[in-house]
Amino acid sequence: MRGLDIFCGGGGSSAGARAAGVDLAGAIDMCPVATDTYRDNFPGAHVHTGRLEELRVADVRRSVGPIDILLASPECTNHTPAKGSAPRSEASRATAMHAVEYARAFHPRWVVLENVVNMRPWSRYNELKRELQALGYHLGEQVLDASDYGVPQSRKRLFLVGDRAGAPGLVTRKQPGPRPSVRSILDRPGTWSTTLLHQKGRAADTLARAERAFSGLGRSAAFLIVYYGTDGGGGWQPLTRPLRTITTVDRFALVEPSNDGPRMRMLQVPELRRAMGFDESYRLNVGTRRDRVRMLGNGVCPPVMTRVVEALTGTG
Repeated sequence: MRGLDIFCGGGGSSAGARAAGVDLAGAIDMCPVATDTYRDNFPGAHVHTGRLEELRVADVRRSVGPIDILLASPECTNHTPAKGSAPRSEASRATAMHAVEYARAFHPRWVVLENVVNMRPWSRYNELKRELQALGYHLGEQVLDASDYGVPQSRKRLFLVGDRAGAPGLVTRKQPGPRPSVRSILDRPGTWSTTLLHQKGRAADTLARAERAFSGLGRSAAFLIVYYGTDGGGGWQPLTRPLRTITTVDRFALVEPSNDGPRMRMLQVPELRRAMGFDESYRLNVGTRRDRVRMLGNGVCPPVMTRVVEALTGTG
């Protein structure tokens, strides 16, 4: 099977599809850091850097050749509640319609569109489905939580899948056994530098979240706090559960006991990579630390996409 990944980001969808037997022939993303990362990990793919509305589909078609499966993860910021009360960009939401354009041009047997769950109330979501159906695709949709499929992160995403040959296969079984926890992604103590939790200038909200964790766990247990952004769960979590959803900002800090008092550090890129379900061989060496955190927060968990593609294509 040959595949094309539009809105490819750093390649999470493609890594999952590759594990399901897909040969990634091409990819497109507007972010140079993302496409450079993609090239590092998929050296045989024809990778285009640019906005889809500025690329000629015919040119992409000539460079990539025929494909069997189209992967698409359109811009999600203007669908997600993480946007808060800020105005929504309809142009950003409408990038999803490029999936129809590329499905029409390439005519693959299968399509997979991934996005946040809050894409479904979008005013053009039903139009998107009707356009795909008009191209001959039988559609199915489901919401999957990455923590049910071996990923140490609670991350719910919508998968809209299509098959031109008949009713599309959907993921039906969760991975057996307990869900992997935050503890499984952490590097060994001493790997990264830490600072005292109680130090001059530390934000009152940070200290309040830590105090809530101390009240729940005692002062001898390690835990995570939400360092940036708001949180409806008290601002902390134990290490025995999957990580809460990674976002595009440096969100989580680890607090650990020590002889001189509790110490704190942010979760690091290798740990966030594990929390997304990438294996250790996946290269994330391009751009700044902030670039890589953003790319991971925008990404797709490879093990989930593996299950989606296996179910859809019958290779599982």
